Amino acid sequence: MLFCIQELCMSLLLVRKLFIIFFSCLGWGSQSSKVHIHHSTWLHFPGHNLRWILTFILLFVLVCEIAEGIVSDGVSDSRHLHLYMPAGMAFLAAITSVVYYHNIETSNFPKLLIALLFYWTLAFITKTIKFVKFCDNGVGFSQLRFCLTGLLVVLYGMLLAVEINVIRVRRYVFFKTPKEVKPPEDLQDLGVRFLQPFVNLLSKGTYWWMNTFIKTAHKKPIDLKTIGKLPIAMRAVTNYIRLNEAFEAQKNKRSSSPQGSRSIWRALCCAFGRPLLLSSTFRILADLLGFAGPLCISGIVHNVGKGNNTIRPQIKILGVFFISSQEFLSNAYVLAVLLFFALLLQRTFLQASYYVAIETGINLRGAIQTKIYNKIMQLSTSNMSMGEMTAGQICNLVAIDTNQLMWFFFLCPNLWAMPVQIIVGVLLLYYLLGISALIGAAVIIVLAPVQYFVATKLSQAQRSTLEYSNERLKKTNEMLRGIKLLKLYAWEHIFHSSVEETRQKEMTSLKSFALYTSISIFVHFILYDKTLMMMISADFSPSVAFASISLFHILVSPLFLLSSVVRSTVKALVRDILLVLLPITAYFCLSDLAQPLKVVNRKRPAREDWNNYSSHMRRPISITEADDFCVKIANGFFTWTPEGPPALSNIDIRIPQGQLTMIVGQVGCGKSSLLLAILGEMQKISGNIFWNRTPNGRFISCSYRTETQTRELIYQKCASLAVSVWILRYLFCFRRYKAVIDACSLQPDIDILPHGDQTQIGERGINLSGGQRQRISVARALYQQTNVVFLDDPFSALDIHLSDHLMQEGILKMLREDKRTIVLVTHKLQYLPHADWIIAMKDGNIQREGTLKDIQKSETELFEHWKTLMNRQDQELEKETIIERKTVLERTNLRRTMYSREALLKDDEEDEEEVTESDDEDNLSSVLHQRAKMPWRACGKYLSAAGILLLPLLVLSQLLKHTVMVAIDYWLACWTSAAISEKADFLNFSCTVDFNHSPYSKVFSILCCLGIVLCLVTSIAVEWTGLKVTKKLHSSLLNKIILAPMRFFETTPLGSILNRFSADCNTIDQHIPATLECLSRSTLLCVSALAVISYVTPMFLIALVPLAIMCYFIQKYFRVASRDLQQLDDSTQLPLLSHFSETVEGLTTIRAFRYEAKFRQKLLEYTDSNNIASLFLTAANRWLEVRMEYIGACVVLIAAVTSITSCLYSKLPSGLVGLGLTYALMVSNYLNWMVRNLADMEIQLGAVKRINGLLKTEAENYEGLLSSSQIPQNWPDRGEIQIQNLSVRYDSNLKPVLKHVNAHISPGQKIGICGRTGSGKSSFSLAFFRMVDTFEGRIIIDGIDIAKLPLQTLRSRLSIILQDPILFSGTIRFNLDPEKKCTDSMLWEALEIAQLKHVVKALPGGLDAIVTEGGENFSQGQRQLFCLARAFVRKTSIFIMDEATASIDMATENILQKVVMTAFADRTVVTIAHRVHTILNADLVIVMKRGVILEYDKPEVLLEQEDSVFASFVQADK
Repeated sequence: MLFCIQELCMSLLLVRKLFIIFFSCLGWGSQSSKVHIHHSTWLHFPGHNLRWILTFILLFVLVCEIAEGIVSDGVSDSRHLHLYMPAGMAFLAAITSVVYYHNIETSNFPKLLIALLFYWTLAFITKTIKFVKFCDNGVGFSQLRFCLTGLLVVLYGMLLAVEINVIRVRRYVFFKTPKEVKPPEDLQDLGVRFLQPFVNLLSKGTYWWMNTFIKTAHKKPIDLKTIGKLPIAMRAVTNYIRLNEAFEAQKNKRSSSPQGSRSIWRALCCAFGRPLLLSSTFRILADLLGFAGPLCISGIVHNVGKGNNTIRPQIKILGVFFISSQEFLSNAYVLAVLLFFALLLQRTFLQASYYVAIETGINLRGAIQTKIYNKIMQLSTSNMSMGEMTAGQICNLVAIDTNQLMWFFFLCPNLWAMPVQIIVGVLLLYYLLGISALIGAAVIIVLAPVQYFVATKLSQAQRSTLEYSNERLKKTNEMLRGIKLLKLYAWEHIFHSSVEETRQKEMTSLKSFALYTSISIFVHFILYDKTLMMMISADFSPSVAFASISLFHILVSPLFLLSSVVRSTVKALVRDILLVLLPITAYFCLSDLAQPLKVVNRKRPAREDWNNYSSHMRRPISITEADDFCVKIANGFFTWTPEGPPALSNIDIRIPQGQLTMIVGQVGCGKSSLLLAILGEMQKISGNIFWNRTPNGRFISCSYRTETQTRELIYQKCASLAVSVWILRYLFCFRRYKAVIDACSLQPDIDILPHGDQTQIGERGINLSGGQRQRISVARALYQQTNVVFLDDPFSALDIHLSDHLMQEGILKMLREDKRTIVLVTHKLQYLPHADWIIAMKDGNIQREGTLKDIQKSETELFEHWKTLMNRQDQELEKETIIERKTVLERTNLRRTMYSREALLKDDEEDEEEVTESDDEDNLSSVLHQRAKMPWRACGKYLSAAGILLLPLLVLSQLLKHTVMVAIDYWLACWTSAAISEKADFLNFSCTVDFNHSPYSKVFSILCCLGIVLCLVTSIAVEWTGLKVTKKLHSSLLNKIILAPMRFFETTPLGSILNRFSADCNTIDQHIPATLECLSRSTLLCVSALAVISYVTPMFLIALVPLAIMCYFIQKYFRVASRDLQQLDDSTQLPLLSHFSETVEGLTTIRAFRYEAKFRQKLLEYTDSNNIASLFLTAANRWLEVRMEYIGACVVLIAAVTSITSCLYSKLPSGLVGLGLTYALMVSNYLNWMVRNLADMEIQLGAVKRINGLLKTEAENYEGLLSSSQIPQNWPDRGEIQIQNLSVRYDSNLKPVLKHVNAHISPGQKIGICGRTGSGKSSFSLAFFRMVDTFEGRIIIDGIDIAKLPLQTLRSRLSIILQDPILFSGTIRFNLDPEKKCTDSMLWEALEIAQLKHVVKALPGGLDAIVTEGGENFSQGQRQLFCLARAFVRKTSIFIMDEATASIDMATENILQKVVMTAFADRTVVTIAHRVHTILNADLVIVMKRGVILEYDKPEVLLEQEDSVFASFVQADK
């Protein structure tokens, strides 16, 4: 007794001293905080994690010691405070010590640890003395107190050893020179805000460090600045290096097949296997701790059934009783506390397992994406252009396959955790039920094949749905990209029907998926109910019954998922590794550049760790000494595919050093291919490419400007205009920048842009015109001070003035006068006199090369042909340079005007955004309130779309199902309580009559069957609701979009519209129904569980109020943060995918500029941004789940204590105690899922909200004032056009683009329209189709005002050819005649007119030959010719050509002009041209300027007028 008093006094003294030191430390810390203590001072002392683990174990042992003392004191006749008071004080001291240690550690002030050294020493000594005292008095291992004291001796000794180790390592006392340790490098960077790797073990397990972040998110929206940067160890480059090292190790081990899928799998496991093993360990520990719940319930119900009377201890030493562990666990209250701690630990381990697995998967995803990108930089262009690896496939690799691999790693711990969980569960069931457990196992085994079958069918339906969805999106994408053509040709209904047809197939697959989902839930419920019925036996007690139910609740999920997981595992090992890893493997195995280009080694700053691992693998090519040529190809044969025929044959050329070389030839002759072959982008069959050294001995570097609309060579990066020009230079030279801007005539364009040269350019330059995109790309090439410049048809989208200015000021002045080697591909033959060297190509061969005089002497016929095309005489050719220079001088004072709808639109949007931002600043509180609110209106829209009949069925079935489920468990509680009560009565009266189970079993069976039926009905109702809603919303959306005015598509990004059909429709199709079902189920289960617990023990309601308040605020804060993080995760993925797509499309440009390193660095930034958003989202989910799980554990503890108290003092039946505890165990899961699903539903309802926003789009007025009977069948038959005071605009808020235009076009006349860019030429043509808003005047065609005609009729009776060629995937026949109205002979006739008959005849299938998406398997010129043929097929009396020959060589253009004049002699033809010579033979010419007709007369009359604008155009075009 004296010893115990001494121990108590010492503990009180130590706690008092520790508290004094602790608060002194806190005071020092608060003073230091005034000098800004940040996490940059955080540090982990040696043995950090071990100290925390030992402290947690110490706290648990001390709780057990307190409980043991209370239980021992309870069986004594007098009170003995010394049995638990010292332990209580030690518990407070342990908590104080760990808080004290945490503050010292974060402040990096180790000298204060001397207090802990003193405390652990004294604690170890006193516990050792106590342990020795027990041994001396004969207390042994059979007594619990002896075991606990021994454990405390070990724990205090280990903590003392940890403290000594800190002194040994840090040398802060007892050494002359203490060791200074700096915090981690990441923590020095204040931009790093993801602190999970750096916080202490308690904060890691509970995500306590996220509290500040979650609170901040509720006050201010989360953006990339808020989440900061990733720690170095988690960045993409670090993980890429780790993965690359693992790959290299596998290569060294298995040199024979280093790139096989098995080798990749080994490399992945080697690089990321350790954290996965840790996650699996956490998962197994959590699953094993999960079985503590059923066992504790069994013990509690059993003990309260006996009145909680434990066995009286027989051993009494030193005046107090000593109890054994069996006697200790016989107390129901002790079991309740142990259950609470087991739940806390189990939930912590489970969430830790989830987090580690997901973090590993995210790191893996970043490493794989980086490796794929590194491979892209080495791919041969032929791999891309010939379909061996398309941009879509690469995006699928990045967006889908890498995510599948990430989630496979996340599910890996289930592979071995679930079998362990099932085996242990079945063994425990057998322990509780005996042979009855085998009956339940038999039911499970019988239903296993059914589950496997259903899982297989679900997978097949999912795959089928995905295939049809991809097909639908492909058609929708084509429809949206070609919407202008569809409206002009009145083909909307054709593509609408095509998309709807595919949608019907997709809906069939979705119905199958919904059906099998309902069946799987149905089987799940059968598995639960039937197994429960089978396990009921005559000697069924409440403790056994509800312990078995709790066990079965644990086993339901792994049993239900076992077949799916096993199947997924087999797929992962057999198929998914083939479907996921093999595409990655095959991608890694694609051929690299065949003839890579060695370029000048520019001085560039080193990249962090990246350049060491970005192996370029470029083989050197032949370099010769200085000579008069820059590049020379000898006997070259080149192909796009190794097995295919040569695209270029017998190539023997030389490109002179420092001179201008022009490459000319007809469409499709191989001009662009020759440039790519020189750059090493084609597969070389034979021959040699020689690159010469420059006179100063440097290697040649090259800048490459690709044709704006040629195959995958289109490239325009999202950046500001200024950045686009000088993006490939490190040092910005303003003088050179201005010179380049002037040379490319970009200043007028910059002036009208909203933010000048800082205006952001959209993806592929979507917010720029074709000419602007082309000139910016040329400017980028001009800005580079490189020795060689390749220009591929830079004039195709420019009018003659811009072309001349660019030629004179840019190419001749900036490049040739600088003695730079220029290779120019062009169709503008009028520039040939400027060429120092000319290469003429024909059908993939070199027709002739040399100077213009050489060709004039040796190839007289070719030279005369060129002269004819240029419409010049010999003397004009000789004087060309002088004439053009004069023309340029005359035009220097002319300012090019431009009307930009995009710029006006952007101005409007900016104004709106500014107003909105100012309003938001004024009403920040209301905005934050809106962020915290659920989108109930969108939810109402979704449910209302289900219909009046289906919605009540959904609600009633859910309520009835959960009522029946509660009734089943309640009836089981009454049944078992009655059975055990009657059995006790029989024993009291020594009766042998058995309890009659028949009435109870019949009701139980009826309830189970009713529950099964209601489960099926509910599942079908949910899925049916989802299908009906998704069908209605998609159909409405498609109808609205297809009928929307063209202005809508000009002001709404295509990606935004496509996202409504893809991501949002997918969310509504598959995610919202599942989330809605899960949300309603978890909410009703949670409510029913709390109702049952409150019914069993009404005292629980008192504790429920604060718990409910806590839950409310947790979910409120979480939903806001989760929504922001989810949106941030999605928004950061889009730039990443766009970067991949843009890189693939601009690969040739990037490699030509030798700027791979910058784009790799940009990829790392995008990847890290996406990864940190994903990691914060994962941490936020874990933050929620841990708190909900802890609240659930509190519910279990409170329910257990109140139930035990009610049973002992209010004679509550033990069956109801078991029922309440069983439901309490499930509350944490229900709470968790309820809040998670609420947050998910809030995010997913955003899809409904966005689609409803588009459904408000006002459609075009397709109805006309005239009925079909009032319109002549063959209208218009003559082609007479009267334009009377016409004024049009693109929108009611914009200025007019045509002002009071008057014109009269007689039947059969050929009209030419010309003018500067932005003069209103295209708007003039669109007015005929009512594509623009005609707010004044009218157009009369053959006596009918077109404003009175139905739109479908008007547009179907006219023909137009647009400047941008649009082809759709399908056959040539479909592209020419989608309405299937023409015969084959008519189609061949149109192809012959368009000079394509020989091309189509050579294709396999002829008219049925396949056209790939966008017509990528044809050249730009050929696509334009197909569009001409398509217009010829219609044979309407009015034919409009809107700069339709811009991408066609002059020879083909002349042929087409003659054909149009002869074949369409009796038709009215309106030609809009920027090559003025093409309209010289027109009957009338209209010259436009700023939306008005400047000149209107016959061309010969206008040419005779000296001051005629048209005459100046013709003079400039010569």
